[in-house]
Amino acid sequence: MKQDSSYEQYLKGTHRLGRLVSAAVLVMLLGAPFLIGAVLGVSPDLGAAARGFLSVGLVWIVSGVVEYLVYTPMLGAGGSYLAFITGNLINMKIPCAMNARELADAKAGTPENEIISTLSIAVSSLVTVVVLALGVLLMIPLQPVLQSPALRPAFDCVVPALFGAMACRYYRRNFRISVIPLAVMSALFVLVPSLTSSTSMMIIPSGALAIGLAYWFWKRGQKEG
Repeated sequence: MKQDSSYEQYLKGTHRLGRLVSAAVLVMLLGAPFLIGAVLGVSPDLGAAARGFLSVGLVWIVSGVVEYLVYTPMLGAGGSYLAFITGNLINMKIPCAMNARELADAKAGTPENEIISTLSIAVSSLVTVVVLALGVLLMIPLQPVLQSPALRPAFDCVVPALFGAMACRYYRRNFRISVIPLAVMSALFVLVPSLTSSTSMMIIPSGALAIGLAYWFWKRGQKEG
């Protein structure tokens, strides 16, 4: 009972601090253009901003809702606040949290996963800041190396390599459920290359297909049992 009470207090404190910091970050992000305009003596063109938002914003709103629904159960409260505030979820935060959870053998939705995800994403955020600082300092000396034709293909394959290695473990565990969505989505992206720019949106049909397959296999097992 005492342990549960401590964990509940931890979650309440996490939500309280996370909401305050999220609101502060949102105010800073939205207020930055107006602050810069005030300092420079100009103001943003609100009409142009509205037209730009209508062209891409509606898609990103749906994408943001989908990512919230998918990633929050995986990361827990603390990890979700840290990840969404610091950004770079797909490239850094999600692979880091998933690998840490696998190494610790923690299950999603448990207090262990909550703590491990929060710590792993916090460390990832700190490492990212250090790497970015070093990158800014060394940008000029390393520019010829980073822009060399030999290394450019490697940078284009970083994200597929991360998710391919991480997904392989889950595919092997649930091969029957994963093989059909993987084949369908792969064929769809090959036939319609423009969908690669809407990867977050494609989580909905692929996830629905995987859930439907899992339910079908479960019902089949119930009948056979």
